[in-house]
Amino acid sequence: MRFRTMATRKPRAMRGALSALAALWLLAGCAGSQEAPYVERSVEQLYNEAMDALKTKKYKTAAERFEEVDRQHPYSVWATRAQFMAAYANYMRNEYDDAIIALDRFIQLHPGSEHIDYAYYLKGLSLYEQVTDVGRDQKMTELALDAFQEVINRFPDTTYARDARLKIDLLNDHLAGKEMEVGRFYLSQGNLLAAITRFRRVVDRYQTTTHAPEALHRLTEGYLALGLTEEARKTAAVLGYNYPGSEWYSDSYALLVEGGSRADRTNQGWYRRLWDSVF
Repeated sequence: MRFRTMATRKPRAMRGALSALAALWLLAGCAGSQEAPYVERSVEQLYNEAMDALKTKKYKTAAERFEEVDRQHPYSVWATRAQFMAAYANYMRNEYDDAIIALDRFIQLHPGSEHIDYAYYLKGLSLYEQVTDVGRDQKMTELALDAFQEVINRFPDTTYARDARLKIDLLNDHLAGKEMEVGRFYLSQGNLLAAITRFRRVVDRYQTTTHAPEALHRLTEGYLALGLTEEARKTAAVLGYNYPGSEWYSDSYALLVEGGSRADRTNQGWYRRLWDSVF
């Protein structure tokens, strides 16, 4: 009987302790998730506080105050400005996803705003700032390209469009760098066809980038490794014609000399004749 009594009392005590502990956790959770109390203030006060915070680089506070303007006074003329300024404050504090969400909302609600061109541009910048190195996935690079292209299409004569064109050049160079990295890897692994496909893509899609000369050289290298001497010569000719002073041209020429016939080693006139036949 003694053991039965102790056995029944112990679970009850434990259940009571666990219930009390659970209640404490619940109270702590409610206290931690409790939102700031709603205090109604005038639109002028909120907006001025937000602008003061923005000027002193307190971007989190600024974003919160601008959002409060929109929440408390959604039908005022200040609400529209506050929506845009909240996005800008989030951009300045490197909260790019929050900025993009706010900008998408602003663009949808206010397509005729005087700041709509800057909204599209700021969205592009928010994506651009998240572009990663060429060793990682380039989805963000492609999204930034699309955003800046939309700026150019919609507002072609603005300063934002001019800067968007510069950003697009940099983004294309970035994508070309990714293709080159993958192509070099395939080349090092002896997967020549896959490597050639990557280098060909750089030449076809990104021919104005800084990676084009190396891509032509790597194509020459790949073709020679496959025994496609004529393809290698034509590719090297394109390289020599467009980038005659490039180190990649010199390297390609050296490869062709090494891979050519003994007669061609002492006669460099074939290269000029090749240029004439191709161009």
